[in-house]
Amino acid sequence: MLQFVNDFNQGIFILLTVIYLYQLYYLFVSLTARRRKNPLPAKAQKNHKYAAIIAARNESAVIGELIRSLRGQNYPQELLDIFVIADNCTDDTAAVSRQAGAIVYERQNKSLVGKGYALDELFRKIHAYHHDAGYEAFFIFDADNLVDENFVREMNRLYDCGYKAATCYRNSKNYGANWITAGYSLWFLREARFLNAPRMLLGNSCAVSGTGFMVAASLLNQGWQWHLLTEDIQFSVECALKGETIGYCDTAIIYDEQPTTFGQSWHQRLRWSKGFYQVTRHYGGALLQAVVAGGKKAFSCYDMLMTIAPATLVTVLGILINAFLLISALIEPSFITARLVRATGRAIVFAVVNIYLALMLFGTATLITEWKKIRASAFRKVVFLFTFPIFIFTYIPISLVALVRKVQWAPIHHTVLKSLNEVR
Repeated sequence: MLQFVNDFNQGIFILLTVIYLYQLYYLFVSLTARRRKNPLPAKAQKNHKYAAIIAARNESAVIGELIRSLRGQNYPQELLDIFVIADNCTDDTAAVSRQAGAIVYERQNKSLVGKGYALDELFRKIHAYHHDAGYEAFFIFDADNLVDENFVREMNRLYDCGYKAATCYRNSKNYGANWITAGYSLWFLREARFLNAPRMLLGNSCAVSGTGFMVAASLLNQGWQWHLLTEDIQFSVECALKGETIGYCDTAIIYDEQPTTFGQSWHQRLRWSKGFYQVTRHYGGALLQAVVAGGKKAFSCYDMLMTIAPATLVTVLGILINAFLLISALIEPSFITARLVRATGRAIVFAVVNIYLALMLFGTATLITEWKKIRASAFRKVVFLFTFPIFIFTYIPISLVALVRKVQWAPIHHTVLKSLNEVR
């Protein structure tokens, strides 16, 4: 039994190290990016026509600033329309959006609840009533976002190069509020700098992250087809399976608001965890088959498989098995129980310390490289670096609960009212 405990925990550590070793290579690629050729031209050959899409539920406090930031784009305004779907709203989101200059549709549907369903209805209305507008691609935003004035111009470079989907650099409106907002923000900055940026440089498919991404009209088939709890990662996985490369543009920048309370964060990440399980159940087998088959899309499929499955599932499995072994030890002779507890305890401490150090490595690299882009005091930047691994560790109980609990989509209330100039 003791040997099994040691071998099992060591095996988990080795497994996680091996399957995520490629992300250390991504780290190296990102840090040496200046030596690599940028895959994008400095300027697009043509300005294409777009529509900005915003799904909003009771977002009257913040949506006006988002629309104003879109109206202030360094891009021909006749080539950018703004649409809002006011989804099950009980406030004046629709009126505020119209006053700010958006084309607004209102939706009341209590049975099909969620961002994906709201987007689907809006896209179908655009196809029905604006089919002659000539939209070539769409930008998807959340109502709490603020958009850098060069966002559309920079994303236009990707579309002009042939990318049918692309994501952006995601910064935060409230990084320095507390350890929770900083944890979110540092994770998204790390995703941009050390995942999507090297993916782009190496020609692999990137992953969209909820908001601030582009999708070509040709991919939509007149509607939004992704309705799992994490529709963004579902879309990313389907692109990888179809061999459709999602691009990334680090000069297209958005700012969004992070949850400030642990309760809000718990419910949001519970939905994300459940959504990742859903995506794994629906697409895990297909991704694995694509990896085994090899070919051009194999590594992008492997990357997506690592994104949706192993870390959480393997960690949760390890916790459950170690807990079972501890309970089983209670019925063994006392000297065996003590040795089992010590062995399991050492394994848990070893795992926690190593994961903490790995997260600190990526957090420190992100903080150093993105220091000037993070809107917070130097003191808070440094302090919240040490709480970043703790924030990630809180995913463990969330992932456990998500395994057994039914989870439904629920909105996050946004209150950080800032203009683009105030954020910067």
